[in-house]
Amino acid sequence: MQLKISFLTFFFSSLLITTSCVSVQVSDNTVSTYSSEEKKPKNIILLIGDGMGLSQVSAAIYYKNGKPNFEHFSTIGLSKTSSASDLITDSAAGATVFSTGVKTYNGAIGVNKDTIAVPTIVEQLSQRGLATGIIATSSIQHATPASFYAHVKSRRMYEEITEFAPNSGVNFFAGGGLKFFNKRKDGNDLLAEMEAKGYKVITDQLPKTPSEKNELILLAEDGMPKINEGRGNFLPNATKLALDKLSKNEKGFFLMVEGSQIDWGGHNNDADYLIEELLDFDKTLGVALDFAKQNGETLVIVTADHETGGFTLASDGKDYNKVKPVFSTTGHSGTMVPVFAEGPGASKFNGIFESIAIYHKMMALFDK
Repeated sequence: MQLKISFLTFFFSSLLITTSCVSVQVSDNTVSTYSSEEKKPKNIILLIGDGMGLSQVSAAIYYKNGKPNFEHFSTIGLSKTSSASDLITDSAAGATVFSTGVKTYNGAIGVNKDTIAVPTIVEQLSQRGLATGIIATSSIQHATPASFYAHVKSRRMYEEITEFAPNSGVNFFAGGGLKFFNKRKDGNDLLAEMEAKGYKVITDQLPKTPSEKNELILLAEDGMPKINEGRGNFLPNATKLALDKLSKNEKGFFLMVEGSQIDWGGHNNDADYLIEELLDFDKTLGVALDFAKQNGETLVIVTADHETGGFTLASDGKDYNKVKPVFSTTGHSGTMVPVFAEGPGASKFNGIFESIAIYHKMMALFDK
């Protein structure tokens, strides 16, 4: 016993001597400790699997041929997802915490609980001269992508959300939502306004190479097609295209990529739909991880705004050698969601924390 105590005393004394740390306030009740010695990333890729809980991630193990990219992350944490108004968050409040670091009410897009606009990470980094991008398999006006560039009191205000795009400072948009630009109730042509602001507008297919201009790529009237409806490799290919473009900025970049329809499969209680979208998202993680490994200055973070469907992988009756997807709700659940991180600064995402901490951790890492 004496030997064990002496060893532990020596170990912790050495740890205190060799590690220099500072504390950063990340919320009213959450303090995160940061090592001043640790390298910070130049770039961050935030990948959000909408509605993706731990069972959804587990599905990649059972249904993917080969090792899922989820297993390539060395740091894993858990996020508590409740909003300011409800124990169970929706996607608008769930994404606004990532974009602004503020807990707000369900339905809010880039505003606090008093409907006051809060600067987003995209807006702040754009002002510093970093490149920014937003990709989704929904429309770009949908709750999660909208929360990174717009400020409205309700997620259903799609036309009002679209009005923020021309002056958003976002260098690369890709997803659906064309009709909210050119088939508006007010008759305005926001595609022309985007072009006047220097954007290259693309509505037919994903380009092979990035433009020197800012890009608005809209390949569907509203949400993108499902994987089983022919969407193909849009999400991984759009991610690669964005990385090719944004990485040319010497100051760094921030890219948000959403696997939007994992959530839609959960709402529909459609296991095939959910799993196909989850595997597409896992493929996209591979693109991000490959880039980060080659680049050496990029942090990859993967998480979810909430879990959808109360999805689980149960036994098929008494057959414990057969997994059967099961749902408990057509809505969201209050379960914690996983947070995966790889690259410079990844260790900051260890442990259990409130969802707002993700924003504050990212911003602290961008503060050189």
